[in-house]
Order: sequence, then C-alpha cells, then structure tokens
Amino acid sequence: MNQKAKKGSVGSAMMWMFFISLLLFWLPGIGPLIAGLVGGKKAGGVGPAILAVFFPGIIFGMILFLDAALLTGVPLIGFVAALGGFTLSITHVGPLLLGAILGGFLGET
Repeated sequence: MNQKAKKGSVGSAMMWMFFISLLLFWLPGIGPLIAGLVGGKKAGGVGPAILAVFFPGIIFGMILFLDAALLTGVPLIGFVAALGGFTLSITHVGPLLLGAILGGFLGET
C-alpha cells in the first residue's frame, strides 16, 4: 500500500528544458547539458526524460519543414532548407540528451 507517487511529467520536463536552454544559449555545450539534467530530473525517470528531449525536436522539425515549404512554394526547396535547421537542432540535442539521461537516473532515486 505504500506506493511511490509519480514524481514528474514529460510536459513539465519539456518546459524546463526549453526555458533553461533559452537562458543558457550562450554556453554552447554546457547550457544544453544543464537543461537536460534539470529536465531529466523533473521527468522522474530515464524513459520520460528521453521522450521529453525528442518529442519537441520532432515537432520542431515538422514545423520547420512545413514553414519552409510554404514560404518557398516548392516542397523540395523547403526540405533542403529544413535540413539546415535539423543540423542546428542535432548539435543542441546531443548534450541535452546526455544531460536528460543523467538527470533521469537522478530523478528515479
């Protein structure tokens, strides 16, 4: 009867990662790592922390592709333009994912 209450949520972890990433944008490697640590701890586990990292990235990629395709009028040029944003996103997701995994382990305890 003494069950653990769920500590965190994916939504709150995504918000924490987003806002801390915005505040620490000037620290290129350390900023996303810190944001991932905090967001992973808020997620309450490794699985939700990984989901909190990749879900916004997928949504951002889809929005970037749609916007670029609409602005250019040609989906192929929109796809090429979206690849540039995807490349920038990947450089941010690496340290964010590492921090989220570490923070998820800390959040499980």
